[in-house]
Amino acid sequence: MKLGLMSDLHGNSTALQSVLVDAKEQEIERWWVLGDIVALGPDPVGVLEILAELPDVSFISGNTERYVLTGDRPYPSFEDAAIDPHLIPQLVEVATSFAWTRGMLTQAGWLPWLASLPSELRWTLPDKTRVLGIHASPRSDDGDGIDSVINDKVLGGLLDGCAADLVFGGHTHDATDRQVGSIRAVNLGSISNSHRADRRATYVVLHVDPENHRIEHRIVDYDRRVVLDQIAAVRHPAGGYLRRFFDD
Repeated sequence: MKLGLMSDLHGNSTALQSVLVDAKEQEIERWWVLGDIVALGPDPVGVLEILAELPDVSFISGNTERYVLTGDRPYPSFEDAAIDPHLIPQLVEVATSFAWTRGMLTQAGWLPWLASLPSELRWTLPDKTRVLGIHASPRSDDGDGIDSVINDKVLGGLLDGCAADLVFGGHTHDATDRQVGSIRAVNLGSISNSHRADRRATYVVLHVDPENHRIEHRIVDYDRRVVLDQIAAVRHPAGGYLRRFFDD
């Protein structure tokens, strides 16, 4: 049995479609999608329509789902901008971007579904390994998460008491595989908005056998020019911010 895991799609249907072409060749039978699904990209509705067609798919919410659904916003806040007026353009871009995404989802009828998403997924494998899927950490959908640079003590504190042997997460966009005490912590990387020089999409395949399991990171290229054209076509209010993830 093969479980595909992906996160941080950020409204990028082009990258998602390329990943699913690769995943079809891997014969994925089941999917976990670990948050940050729709914002900030140019095609939030298209992403959800594609995901809805996947076999046996489960979802959780990430911090950007919370931003879309509530008045919560990432940095900078109004208070930050009041102290430093140079932050006002960034504040406006952030606010209009999440409002734009919310409007698209409201018009297409997806907002109640988004609000229904849980914060974690769990599964006990046939070999008795307890698997947990989260966005950033078991304690929060934001802030510190699994990555390649966080020290063992801090990461161990984030995972302490999570009642799992294998934890999958996203949020940091930093594909990694670490052992912290008795817990194996795996970051999926990101489908979109890579923070690395390598702009390709990354996801994970969990190979599950009756007596064992194996983790495989997959890297998939896609046509970033198409995404840039979509950003321009929809006149995305955060176009200037988004383009930095797709320009070579």
